[in-house]
Amino acid sequence: MKKITYYLLYGLVYSLSLLPFRLLFLLSDGLFLLVFYVIRYRRKIVWKNLNSSFPEKDERELRQTERQFYHWFCDYIFETFKLLSMSHKKMLRHIEFRGVEELEKCYDEGQNCAAILGHYCNWEWLSASGLAFRRYPQAVMGLIYHPLYNEAFDQLFIDIRSAQGGTCIPKKDILRHLVECKREQRHYLFGYISDQAPRWMNIHLWLQFLNHDTPAFSGGERIMRKMNDAVFYVDMERPKRGKYVCTFRLMTRTPNELPEHEVTIRFFQMLEESIRRQPAFYLWTHNRWKRTKEEFDEKYNLVNGRTIPKVQGVYGD
Repeated sequence: MKKITYYLLYGLVYSLSLLPFRLLFLLSDGLFLLVFYVIRYRRKIVWKNLNSSFPEKDERELRQTERQFYHWFCDYIFETFKLLSMSHKKMLRHIEFRGVEELEKCYDEGQNCAAILGHYCNWEWLSASGLAFRRYPQAVMGLIYHPLYNEAFDQLFIDIRSAQGGTCIPKKDILRHLVECKREQRHYLFGYISDQAPRWMNIHLWLQFLNHDTPAFSGGERIMRKMNDAVFYVDMERPKRGKYVCTFRLMTRTPNELPEHEVTIRFFQMLEESIRRQPAFYLWTHNRWKRTKEEFDEKYNLVNGRTIPKVQGVYGD
C-alpha cells in the first residue's frame, strides 16, 4: 500500500508539473478561492500573526497583505511541484542566483559554506542553487530536512528536492555527513532553515523578531561554528509570479570568532528586513509564537546554555 500510495502521488504531481506556468497559476487561482473563502485554512492564525507583527499598519493594509499571502501560498504549492520535471536550463530562467562568486571564493581558499534562511519566498527552489556554480559544479548542495511520518509523502518530497541537484540529508545525520564531506575534501553548501518554533527544551535564546519575544532555534549555528563554515544569509525576492531572485549575502567567514548566538541574532535581523520589504511572502500560517517568554520563565531556567525544567520531570514539547 505504501508503494501504491507513493506511485499515485508521484504520478499526480509529475503530471501537474508538466503543465506550463500559466495553467498552473490558473489552478492556483482556483485553489486560492477554495482555501481562502471555503476552507478558510488557518485564517485566524494568519490574521493574528499579521496584526501582532505590524501594529503600525491599518486593517485595510493588513487585509490586503493577507489576501496576497494566500495567493502566493497557493502559487508556492504549484511552483514546488514544477521542480519535479523542469529542465535545469528552464529553472535558471525562473530563478536568478546572485553572490555565487563569494561562495566560490570560499571554496578557492579551502572553506566550505553554510546558508541560513527562513520560510520566505519559495525556499524549495533553493535546491537548484548548484546550477549557478561555474567553477565548482561538483559541490554538494545540501538540504537538511526532518523526515515526514508518512513514508509516501516523505519520498515524494525527497524526489522533488533532489530533482534540481539537491542532496537531502535527515536532520539527525547532518553532522556526520558534513564530517564525511570534509574528510573527503568535497566542497559543500548546506542550507539551514532557522526560523522554526523550537521545542521548550531546545530554547536557548530569546530575541525580538517582528514585534514579538521570539524563541530562536540555535542548533544550526552550533554546527556552523563546529565546522567553521563561511555563513551566508539567503535573501530572496519575488519580482513577479514564477520568478525569484536569490542573493547570497556573506554574514561571516569566522563564526567561531563571534560571540555565542551572534549568527542567529544577525539572521533574524536580516530576515525581518526581507519580510518587511515584501511581507506577503512569509509563511504566516505557522503558529510560531505559541510559546511565550512568560511561560518559559515560569517553567524553565537557562543554566550554562542548557534548558532545565523548574519542576523535575516536566519537559513539554
